[in-house]
Amino acid sequence: MKQNLHILVFIFGLFLFPQATYAQVDFNKKPDDDLGNVDDKFQELFYEALKQKGIENYDRSVEALLKCIEIDNSVPVLYFELGKNYNKLKNFGAAEDALKKAIKIEPDNEWFLDELYGFYASQNDFDKAIKTVKQLVKYHPDYKEDLASLYVQTKKYKDALKVLDELDAEFGISVARDVMRNQIYEATGRKKDQIKNLESRVENNPDKESNYLALIFRYSENNDKEKAFETAKELLKINPKSQIVHLALYKFYLDDNATEKAIESMKIVLKSSQIKPEAKLKVLSDFVSFVRENPEYETDLVEVAALVGDSNNGKTLVELAQYYLKKGDKTKALKYYEDALALDHNNFQILRNVLLLYIDLKQFDLASEKSSKALEKYPSQPILYLIHGVALNGLNQSEKAVEILESGLDYIIEDTRMETDFYNQLSKAYSALNNTAKAKTFADKAKQLETSN
Repeated sequence: MKQNLHILVFIFGLFLFPQATYAQVDFNKKPDDDLGNVDDKFQELFYEALKQKGIENYDRSVEALLKCIEIDNSVPVLYFELGKNYNKLKNFGAAEDALKKAIKIEPDNEWFLDELYGFYASQNDFDKAIKTVKQLVKYHPDYKEDLASLYVQTKKYKDALKVLDELDAEFGISVARDVMRNQIYEATGRKKDQIKNLESRVENNPDKESNYLALIFRYSENNDKEKAFETAKELLKINPKSQIVHLALYKFYLDDNATEKAIESMKIVLKSSQIKPEAKLKVLSDFVSFVRENPEYETDLVEVAALVGDSNNGKTLVELAQYYLKKGDKTKALKYYEDALALDHNNFQILRNVLLLYIDLKQFDLASEKSSKALEKYPSQPILYLIHGVALNGLNQSEKAVEILESGLDYIIEDTRMETDFYNQLSKAYSALNNTAKAKTFADKAKQLETSN
């Protein structure tokens, strides 16, 4: 049972937790560069500073700004620009001092505060970054999310959760904040608090599917199958058209021996356009395993196979091919391998399986044609020479068979079984050419390898 729940956690997690990125603040206004009443020399120097910064001559920009400060040291934007230039020059102490002077003159300037916050963050000085971002929170709620992130980085998890709760209450749930929240729960081991939070979400928003899905996932992760199953059934009750919930339900139904319901859930998953291929593949694998143990349900698998026959997921097709191969139905196995190869032309393993099935099914024309083309792409693969040689022998083209098999012998590296197969095929080809001496030589070589192993 525990293993089943671990599998459920894996496939459910594929759907529920996409990679999240944090949004950056995008301001719609520019900082105030009003210099007030200044003389021409001051203005000339200031714009020279901006020009030099624009062409990345930061040291010259600093010189011009310092001259401006000599004329008038009460203009905050001078220190703001000075701080940015010092930062570019990696003079971090001077950069911090300059930015703090700008803020001292104009404490409520959002741009000055944001620059200082960014500076502290780049220096990994999280305590100072927290102090600064607290001043910025009143300007944009995004800063509050930054504050939560800083609390996580400094392991102030209680403070971080408090901020996240406030943001969720004001703006609703977000993926980015849930990523942070889950990091906190993981770091602190507070799984009960995590589940309690999710339970409250379900209670407060009973019509929102994502809340149920997250709760099912966490119950399953904690091996609480009963509650996970009940939550999944509750979701199905309020949203009978939900497809994603069947990622969980089919497992629960299988465990409860509710076979018909399990099969129906698996079919819903495999037909769904909302569920990722990776999750579908796991469900299909479970379906194949189930039918292998319960062959009376093979007609259901055939139905599913028809659904995924045009699948653009090669792994799904390979899974079906392997099922039919184990079952001994090489014709159906070949069909799915060929479909998979059409999607993944460079997959050598699938190509090898296709060619070997051509030989097993005595489709020597196809085996010869396809292996010949494959050798152009993989000229050092001995298995391709062997397959081509077998096909040529099957087509009674013995001279060509000898030529290709003898060429392939050079590529065999410490594989006595394959070497034995080559010798047997060469013996067969020489026998067909009435060269009994060479036929016997290669037959003896094959026997010698077989007896030595």
